[in-house]
Amino acid sequence: MLYGADYNPDQWPEEVWDEDVRLMQEAGVNIVSLGIFAWSRIQPAEDVWDFEWLDTVIDKLHAGGIQVNLATATASPPPWVSATYPETLPADESGASYWPGSRQHFAPSSPTYRGLAGELVRRLAERYVDHPAVVMWHVGNEFGCHLWMDFSDAARDAYRAWLAKRYSTIEALNEAWGTSFWSQRYGSFDEVFPPRLAPYSHNPSSMLDWRRFTSDMLLECYLMEREILLAAGATQPITTNFMGPFKPADYRKWAPHMDVIADDCYPDPANPHRVRDAAFQRDLIRSLKPGVPWLLWEQATDAVNWRPANPGKRRGALVAESAQSIARGADGIMFFQWRQSRAGSEKFHSAMLPHAGTGTRTWDAVTALGARLAALPELPAPVRDAQVALVFDWENWWAVEERDHPTEIDYLALTLEWYGAFHSRGIQVDIVGPEEVDRSYDLVVAPALYLLRDEGAAAITRFVEDGGTLLTGPFSDIVDAHDQFRDGGFLTQLGPVLGLRFEDFGALAGAAASANGVGALNVEALHAARSAAAGGAVSFTLGGSSQTGRLVAEAVHATGASVVGTFASGPQAGSPALTRHRLGAGEAWYVATQPDPDGIDAVVAAVVEASGVRPVVDGLPADVEAARRGDLVTLINHGETAVTVDVAGTDAETGAAVHRVVLDAQGVAFLLVPASPGAPASAPAAELSAAR
Repeated sequence: MLYGADYNPDQWPEEVWDEDVRLMQEAGVNIVSLGIFAWSRIQPAEDVWDFEWLDTVIDKLHAGGIQVNLATATASPPPWVSATYPETLPADESGASYWPGSRQHFAPSSPTYRGLAGELVRRLAERYVDHPAVVMWHVGNEFGCHLWMDFSDAARDAYRAWLAKRYSTIEALNEAWGTSFWSQRYGSFDEVFPPRLAPYSHNPSSMLDWRRFTSDMLLECYLMEREILLAAGATQPITTNFMGPFKPADYRKWAPHMDVIADDCYPDPANPHRVRDAAFQRDLIRSLKPGVPWLLWEQATDAVNWRPANPGKRRGALVAESAQSIARGADGIMFFQWRQSRAGSEKFHSAMLPHAGTGTRTWDAVTALGARLAALPELPAPVRDAQVALVFDWENWWAVEERDHPTEIDYLALTLEWYGAFHSRGIQVDIVGPEEVDRSYDLVVAPALYLLRDEGAAAITRFVEDGGTLLTGPFSDIVDAHDQFRDGGFLTQLGPVLGLRFEDFGALAGAAASANGVGALNVEALHAARSAAAGGAVSFTLGGSSQTGRLVAEAVHATGASVVGTFASGPQAGSPALTRHRLGAGEAWYVATQPDPDGIDAVVAAVVEASGVRPVVDGLPADVEAARRGDLVTLINHGETAVTVDVAGTDAETGAAVHRVVLDAQGVAFLLVPASPGAPASAPAAELSAAR
């Protein structure tokens, strides 16, 4: 188990470095990410290079038994780059430059930036590729984190080239974008500009391609550096740090280029759904590279600094949150950062070594966690442990949240709600793209799958025909890969699978349905406000109970499906609200509105019972989550009181047989419980294990 943090010795005088190594050893640190923002120290001027300090640091770490994840240091160009080469600066949608003084002030598509960054990487690689301390390469840092889009002239030129490669002819682009509308037909690729500030809505098909281009430009920066490292003879794993469900970068397309997936995750202590949201992020990261352990590269030891209010973690949460990653496949637990900064924008961000020193609660928690991780045995690799797959697709995310739709949809917030109904039941979930759906799963859930590519529709159809259970819902199978309607109406691909004919969206009046970037933080308050708006909700029946639907009440007609629930109010009263259709060896369910959380829970309960999926552990108390990676089952009590869980297995830390586990508040247990197909881990209560 790797354990460590970002290490920025360039912020501190050399006399501190020996103390750093000594304290790292005390904390159980065995790896650091080194030099992420050190470009200005390595290359203080264009023709001046200084590696001696870095030589010293790496040698000290190596002598202390600490491995190095060496950064390429390209994430923040030094001031001389912007002053000498202003063409490297990115621009906003008005064409105004983003200036230096922060970080990520570079245009990803700028040839000049790429040339300068490439030379830095080449020199680093040539000097350190064979150093025994260097065990991994950290390319860039959080690509696109602060610069979601760049509208500079460099982006303009690269966008035109990208489009020419994608479409070959301008006629093909005009067809894909539907440019006959609003007199937008182009005569050449040189007439195309980035979607800069405009009087009204941009062409939605062009916006979809622009987001694809933006993701590709960031990926090209990573690939450029990767290729330089490989050319220099690097044999160490090469990767960069993801940020969970990060909208600008299609990580599913990035994942094949990563030797190992690394992620940064910062649960908000003030978010009532933080456990659910963090679990979703970790399941997403695990699912991007099935069967390969991943690394948590950044989390906070305590408080962060960038939210309006920044409370610290509750006592014990550091272990609980770290265990959530391990449970879902992580083989590395790391932090931002090792030593808390004394200057700069992140000086209030917590670290492994707080500014208040070693006589602190944070230091005690860090050292205790290090000791516990060091005692873990080798853990099994994550495999296809989930019976359920949740479809989450970046291109659909981009398209479904475009303007000028029947209603606004916050795709991530809705996805998290559906995920939460399984998480609260202790049912493990993989997060996949539509093309990855197959019969290794028993149940597939695909909310708001507005943009559905042909290959994805074919995979979902095969899944149902081969015996799987599908649950999908409103605003699905509406457009093709160009964000255009298909001939024949809506549900043109999934209609036969669902046994439905689609007539109308039935958008409900009332408050806007998007969290507008807030995500899941205030989901409950947003739902309450929307439901209170006149006409903003409808009711539907399910199993003798009344449930609430939001956003839309679609007009659908059963052409083979059985009606399970009907609308009881609103414009579609008496019409199908929930249907079920047999196809081949499987079945497909469709819900024609977006239920509120209680309604989602009721729908999921019905589908779970029908599909036969089971929780990881039966009978989990509230606030306890369980996850499986191979034979390892991890139990985490996120609540405030001790609980007892009946489960049979072997304590992975002590080797003792276990039949009952007592978990203190924020307590964690790692158990070896051999998996049996279709059965959760459970056993009659017997012996009481030591409480953790």
